[in-house]
Amino acid sequence: MARAAEPIRVVVTGAAGQIAYSLLYMIARGEVFGKEQSLILHLLDIPPMAGVLEGVVMELSDCALPLLRKVVPTTDPLEGFKDVSAAFLVGAMPRKEGMERKDLLSANVKIFKVQGEALDKVAKKDVKVLVVGNPANTNALVCANYAPSIPRENFSAMTRLDQNRAAAQIASKFGVPISNVSNLIIWGNHSSTQYPDASHGKILIDNEWKNIVDAVGDNSYLEGPFVETVQKRGAAVISARKMSSAMSAAKAACDHMHDWWHGTAPGKFVSMGVFSDGSYGSPKDVVFSFPVEIKNKQWKIVENLSISNFGRSKLDLTGKELEEEKKEAMSVLDSN
Repeated sequence: MARAAEPIRVVVTGAAGQIAYSLLYMIARGEVFGKEQSLILHLLDIPPMAGVLEGVVMELSDCALPLLRKVVPTTDPLEGFKDVSAAFLVGAMPRKEGMERKDLLSANVKIFKVQGEALDKVAKKDVKVLVVGNPANTNALVCANYAPSIPRENFSAMTRLDQNRAAAQIASKFGVPISNVSNLIIWGNHSSTQYPDASHGKILIDNEWKNIVDAVGDNSYLEGPFVETVQKRGAAVISARKMSSAMSAAKAACDHMHDWWHGTAPGKFVSMGVFSDGSYGSPKDVVFSFPVEIKNKQWKIVENLSISNFGRSKLDLTGKELEEEKKEAMSVLDSN
C-alpha cells in the first residue's frame, strides 16, 4: 500500500454549490478512491463564489478528515485542473424559468469549452472526467472536444443517478434492500427522453436471483409507471424540495467514479454516458448512456443484449435528441 499513500489530486467544480456540499465530504472520507488513498482536493468555482468557497474550506478543515492532506480553493481553471487524476465537473449554468434548451446549451458550451482547454493544458493525461452539470451528455462532448490530448474514453456523463432511482423503485416495489437489485440500464440522454430499462435486471428474492421482468410479471408497469417515474424524478424532487436533487446527485457521482476507479463485480454492469461507437443502433460520436463493465479503470460496453420493440423506439428517440443537442452545441461553438 506504499504507493497509495501518495496523495492524488481531485478537482470538484461548482465547489461552493449544493451538490458539492455533499460530494466533497463523501470524497474526502474515502468513499470514492478508497480508505487508504490520501487526497488533495481542488475546489474550483466562479469569482462571485470565492467567499462561500472559503467557508467550505473551513468546514472541510473542521471535519478533521484523516485522508485529506490539503485543500486548494481557486477561481482559476488552470490552477483548478493542475495535475488532477480525477475531475467532477459539477458546476454548470442551471436552467431558469422560461429558458429554452438552446439558451442553456449556449451558456454551458462556453463553460465546458474553457474547462476542456484547461484540462488539456494541465491535467494528467489519464485523468478521469465525470460531467455532472446539465445537459451532462452534451457538456461532456464539448469538454472532450477541447481536450484533444486526453483520450475521449476518459470523459463520461453521469446517468448513475437515474440508475439509482430505477433500482430504488424496484427495491421499494418488492420491499427488498437496494443491494438485492442489479443490472438496470439507463440508455441515452440524461434528460426526460432517457430509457430506464429493467429487461436485463436481476432481483434477489428468497435467496434466489430472478429476472426482474419475471418477478414483476407486468410489462405494462415496466413500460409505463416505472419508466415515467424515473424520467420525471428530478422534476418531482424540485416540486417537493423547491431545489434540485443534491444529496442523491452527489451520491451518484461518487458511485460512478468509484466503479470507474475500482471496477465492476463479475456479471454486474452499470450505466455511464460514454462516447458512442454506434452500439445498439445509437448515433455515433455523441455521449450516450450504455451498460458498461469496468476493469483496470477502462469501461467496455456490454454487448449482445436483446432490445424489445418498445425499447428500440425509446433508444431512437433519445438518440435523436442527443444528435439535435450536438448540432446546437456545435453551432454555438462555430459562432464564437
